[in-house]
Amino acid sequence: MYTTIITIFIPFLLISLLILIFLVFKLYQKNKILHQTMNDLFQQSQHNNELTFVENKLNPHLFKNILNSIQSHAYQSYYTIDKLANVLDYVLYETNNQFVTPYHEMEFAKNFIEINKIKLSPLFDLKSKFKFDENDALLHQKVLAPLICIDLIENAFKHADIQSEHSFISIQMELSHGFFILTVSNKISQKPPLLKPHSGIGGQSLETRLQHLYFNKFKLERVVQDEIFNAYLKIDLRNGTH
Repeated sequence: MYTTIITIFIPFLLISLLILIFLVFKLYQKNKILHQTMNDLFQQSQHNNELTFVENKLNPHLFKNILNSIQSHAYQSYYTIDKLANVLDYVLYETNNQFVTPYHEMEFAKNFIEINKIKLSPLFDLKSKFKFDENDALLHQKVLAPLICIDLIENAFKHADIQSEHSFISIQMELSHGFFILTVSNKISQKPPLLKPHSGIGGQSLETRLQHLYFNKFKLERVVQDEIFNAYLKIDLRNGTH
């Protein structure tokens, strides 16, 4: 009888052991998958949080400079506030989206330029040009990051030599053959810029956002030649958003 019990117990023990090993192995696999999933989610969360952090810096930075312009040129406040209202509409209702249409970004740029014109003399050489085909399929597709143009345009007004007789600012924005292109040029002021706390946020934000959203599908250049600052941004929109 003892032998019979041993004979029955040993196979049962082996089967139980095999089942236990199998369950431990499955549990290990599940934990490994869970760990990898949590790690992926953490990496994605870091990516999204960094991008959100960068984008959240844009709006206060934008309004501070706009309101400073309005305060120092109160005599044009009615016209400026009308343009500011358009900018506010854009920021409040469009920039919550990760992408906007090139058309809306161009309209925002036009209003933003008009606001900054109050800093300038009526005789100042300011040129702005917007080129696009109304039938371009990308014109009304949400493929462009909101406020992507603000840094380069704002820097032109901030650092231009607005007192010099031969000073100028030139801004050209176009949508052509699937590419969004922004070219900004200005004569540099000889006066050293007034350094303020947190200055330079805009430039860092632009490059960070471009890297996050467009990876290697953009070109950003900043060049100084003969006291002329030239900025060039080109974004490939042909394959949609990433």
